Amino acid sequence: MAQDPNWLDQVHEDILEPDRRIVDPHHHLWHHRETPYLLDDLWADTGSGHKVEKTVFVECMAEYLTTGPEELRPVGETTFVASVAAEADKGGPGKARIGAIVSYADLTQGASLKDLLDAHVAAGQGLFRGIRHAAGWDASSTVRNSHTNPPEHLYADGKFQEGFAELGKRGFTFDAWNYHPQIRELTELAKSVPGTTIIFDHFGGPLGIGPYAGHRDEIFAQWQEDTAALARCPNVVAKLGGLAMPINGFGWHKRSMPATSDEIVDAHKPYYDHMISVFGAERCMFESNFPVDKQSVSYPVLWNAFKKIAADYSEDEKDALFRGTATRIYRIEG
Repeated sequence: MAQDPNWLDQVHEDILEPDRRIVDPHHHLWHHRETPYLLDDLWADTGSGHKVEKTVFVECMAEYLTTGPEELRPVGETTFVASVAAEADKGGPGKARIGAIVSYADLTQGASLKDLLDAHVAAGQGLFRGIRHAAGWDASSTVRNSHTNPPEHLYADGKFQEGFAELGKRGFTFDAWNYHPQIRELTELAKSVPGTTIIFDHFGGPLGIGPYAGHRDEIFAQWQEDTAALARCPNVVAKLGGLAMPINGFGWHKRSMPATSDEIVDAHKPYYDHMISVFGAERCMFESNFPVDKQSVSYPVLWNAFKKIAADYSEDEKDALFRGTATRIYRIEG
């Protein structure tokens, strides 16, 4: 999935504000045969110039158990990441540490999730913070549905809502990954179960491929309305990033050269400004979504873009966007 480093290295930029403290609240780790992304790969990115101190791992179906009850097999991923986090803790000065883990659970198990959540807590060695059960679904065959193979209208499923409520009862968060036509359904879920904190991933997945290609302006207008309504739910916070994926339709992954920070700013700043306007900086956090967005842009260039986007915000707002919100919501220590 990640691009050839030689391709990414064609765009080199001086690091802006190299002393600004950063918590990157969204990355993955995996052993994919052709494109592994493990601790050394993460450190190569987080150590490329910006001051990334902590990160948050988000589930990606890595290292599941291969034996035992099916519903408990995702615990293997939590065990794997906790071991990587322990290794990262020994990395010394300048090495980013993994400060929180977001795991997977099939929330349609309802209230019977207790055993799985207990197992994630035990496996996480103090780092388990919540669940992502990806819901991205679209009727078009040109849009790949989420890796969890969700049904249509997952958020409206009664058993799902039961499991979702169980997260809030136990103080765990829910990372929401869906596509833009599903934002209204997420808003209804947030209203129905206000006791569970939702982290809204990747701007709600504005699609720009298949039937959505060539309709960016009208999609953006509807997206603005839908995200403004979502922001009125006080139990929702937002991750700002993940717009450089191929599904967003900007096409940088197909070019002879990756995106520059100025290109990212020109294409994406209206999305960021809108989200910060309706949610407030104290409910927003910049995210890399690496290595997925690495298909289009390098890590140092992406964070340069974030710093350019945030240039006109106050120092308190910048601190919230780059570090504070993620630290608070994911209860990151140190």
